[in-house]
Amino acid sequence: MNYNIVLLLISFAIATISGLFVIKELKKLKVRQSEREDGPESHLSKQGTPTMGGIIMIISVVITTIIAYIYNKELALKMIPIMLAAIGFGLIGFIDDYKKVVLKNTDGISPKAKMFGLLIISILFVVYLTHFLHIDTVTLIPFLKTDISLPIYIFIPFMILVMLATTNAVNLTDGIDGLATSICLIIIASLSVIGILYSVPEISMIGSIACGACLGFLLYNLNKAKVFMGDTGSLYLGGLISCMAIYLKMPLILIIIALVPVCETLSVIMQVAYYKRTKKRIFKMTPIHHHFELSGWRENKIVRVFSLITLILCVIGIFSVI
Repeated sequence: MNYNIVLLLISFAIATISGLFVIKELKKLKVRQSEREDGPESHLSKQGTPTMGGIIMIISVVITTIIAYIYNKELALKMIPIMLAAIGFGLIGFIDDYKKVVLKNTDGISPKAKMFGLLIISILFVVYLTHFLHIDTVTLIPFLKTDISLPIYIFIPFMILVMLATTNAVNLTDGIDGLATSICLIIIASLSVIGILYSVPEISMIGSIACGACLGFLLYNLNKAKVFMGDTGSLYLGGLISCMAIYLKMPLILIIIALVPVCETLSVIMQVAYYKRTKKRIFKMTPIHHHFELSGWRENKIVRVFSLITLILCVIGIFSVI
C-alpha cells in the first residue's frame, strides 16, 4: 500500500514538472486547439490553447514505471503489457492530433483508419492475455457476485468490443476543461482499489501511477485550461481503463463505474438516429455535457456534478464485486 502511494506521488511530481516543459514546447511548436465552429460559442475563446497534452501523462507513467521496475522487477514486468497497450491507444490519438494541429489537416486520420488502429491494439492485447498469459475466459458479473466462463470465440470479440467502446466513450467525454481527466481519475482509482481487494498488485500499481499522472495533468487542465489532452490523452486513458478492467476479469463493471462516458456515447447515438428520422434534436447539442452547457451550466459545475456522479457509481461498483 505504502509502495503504491510513493509511486503515485512520484508520478504526480513528474507530471507536474514535465507539464511545464511540455506546454512550453507545444506553444513553441504552435500545437494549438482549433474549436468546432458548430460548438458552443463560449469555446471560441479557447482557440489557440495547446493540445496533445496527453503526452504529459504518458511521460509520467513511463518514467515512473521505469523507477518501479528498478525496485520491483517482477511486479513491474506484469504491468508493463497493460501500460504498453494503453500507450498504443495513445499513439493512435497522437497520430490523429499530429495530423490535425501540426500538419494542419483538420480531418486528421480517417475514422476507418483510426478505428482500424484501435482494433489492432485491442486484438494484440486480448491475444496476449489469452495465448501468452493463458488467462481463463472467466468474467465476473457485478452484484450477482458470480462469474461465467465464456467460450473463447465469444470472449475475444467481446473484450475487443469493450476496448473499442471504452476508448471512444472517453474520447467523447473529453469536451470541456478537466471533465475527462477528473472522471477517468476516479474510475482508475476505483479499479486500483479493486486490484488491492482482489490481491492483483500489478493493477493497483499501474492504477496508482496513472492516478498520479492524472492529478499532475489536472493542474494544467482544470478551467481555465492551459492545455488540452487531445486524442493522445483521451484514447490513452480509455485504453488504460479497459485494459485494467479486462485484466481484472471485470469488463462488465464498466457499465457501472464508467456510466458517465457511456451516457455521453448514447447521447450522440440517440441524437444522430433521431435527427436522421425526424430532422429534430433530442438534446441542444451532443455529447450531453454540451447540452448542459447550452442550458446555462458553467463548465466547473458540469465537471463537479459529473465527477460526483462517477464517484458514487464507483463506490457502488466496488461494493458490487466484493
